[in-house]
Amino acid sequence: MNTTIPVEIASILLPFRALFTKPVWCHVQTLVMGTILTTGKRTITSVLVVMGLNQEEHFQNYHCVLNRAVWSSLEASRILLMLMVTVFLPSGSVIIGIDDTIERRKGKKIKAKGIYRDPVRSSNSQVVYVYTHASF
Repeated sequence: MNTTIPVEIASILLPFRALFTKPVWCHVQTLVMGTILTTGKRTITSVLVVMGLNQEEHFQNYHCVLNRAVWSSLEASRILLMLMVTVFLPSGSVIIGIDDTIERRKGKKIKAKGIYRDPVRSSNSQVVYVYTHASF
């Protein structure tokens, strides 16, 4: 199914085009449009129903956008940040909040393991340390 994207949405999505291969890019556009139109839970299945693709023979290709396709979420976040700065900077300053909550995970493949100050449980009078990995 060929989904026509409105010009207003296409202009916002276009900077992200370089992250994806041509087949994956077609699926991404369909998923974005369906996500905008979906009410309730925004699962891939709900998106496909809204887009009229619930009988799609190869529906698993849409799931592969999130779990198999090779694209960089870090690069996508960089593009999104640049778009936000471009849009909001002319009208004033950009205020960015940073969440420094310690993420507690265990395992052999976790990098930057160490003892870190827990900013949530620490105060001026008491410092709490946790053994975890750095989340930066």
